[in-house]
Amino acid sequence: MRAAMLHGPRELRVEPRELLAPAAGEVVVRVAASGLCGTDYRIWSGDRPVAYPLVMGHEFIGKVAAVGAGAESLRPGQRVAVEPNFSCGTCPLCREGNRNLCLSRTALGIDVHGGFAEEARLPARCCWPAPAGVSDDQLMLAEPLAVVVRAVRRGEVRAGESAAVLGVGALGLLAIQVLKARGLRVLAVGRTSRRNELARTLGADDFTTTEVGGGVAAARAFSGREGVDVVIETAGTARAVEQALELAHPGGRVVLTGLPHEASTVNFFSVVRREIRIVGSMIYRQEFPEAVRLLADGTVRATPLITHRFPLERIQDAFAAHQSPEAIKVCVVI
Repeated sequence: MRAAMLHGPRELRVEPRELLAPAAGEVVVRVAASGLCGTDYRIWSGDRPVAYPLVMGHEFIGKVAAVGAGAESLRPGQRVAVEPNFSCGTCPLCREGNRNLCLSRTALGIDVHGGFAEEARLPARCCWPAPAGVSDDQLMLAEPLAVVVRAVRRGEVRAGESAAVLGVGALGLLAIQVLKARGLRVLAVGRTSRRNELARTLGADDFTTTEVGGGVAAARAFSGREGVDVVIETAGTARAVEQALELAHPGGRVVLTGLPHEASTVNFFSVVRREIRIVGSMIYRQEFPEAVRLLADGTVRATPLITHRFPLERIQDAFAAHQSPEAIKVCVVI
């Protein structure tokens, strides 16, 4: 089989590898497509150290090709979405139900070989069968959607509330749809107005930018009070954290979903004075099945978010496209 093997920063080559065989409790998945996200880009560029050589790719779907002993609940030919993070299952965090916080958690495409290949080997428990009729394009965004479903759940949102989604990349555009499905009014907040029309098409009630004033005036006008009830931050920058805190009204909630890699300057006097509740949301626990359901029944539309597709042989072009302002979700089609 062929795989895109990363041998060092930006040293990515498509090369042959031996066919995979599943061990007990594992399956081999014939990969159909694999999405590319910011984490993949940081690994590719060398900003995030990994052990080389590595097959990256953690947002992938495909068909079960082979089943190991003890994994007979899955069958060859079955289409699946892959949950790429799996915990140790034995540490105190796992036993408490906090498996997404496990310090020994393993991530496909980061800690072990992933989905930028024709085949991937993984624990059978990481496979979620695709409902009949759901397209590959819809299923492709199951992993980032599971992240969003958890973030919205962490925000304890209620129908009729006002929400701001900070960042209109893939996560933000998915969050708009999940919040609308929960009955909230949603203000989308982007750095520029480039995705105004798309955000509104996917359900945003209004759109503003952070270019002037961080969107605070727009949040107050939108909510009709001192700010919105809940903010879902998806941009993953230090400045976005600061802006998210400014958008909520006193007593409001802010859910931090992005992963800023630099220090953020937060006015904690304001946080205390306004009793802002700050909640972190790390990947997912039990949200994958709901994500698959929302995609299958059309509640969440994923296809408009896939802006670029490349064959495996052109995976270097896929990483270049990821940096394009027009890119939302770049996919490698295997």
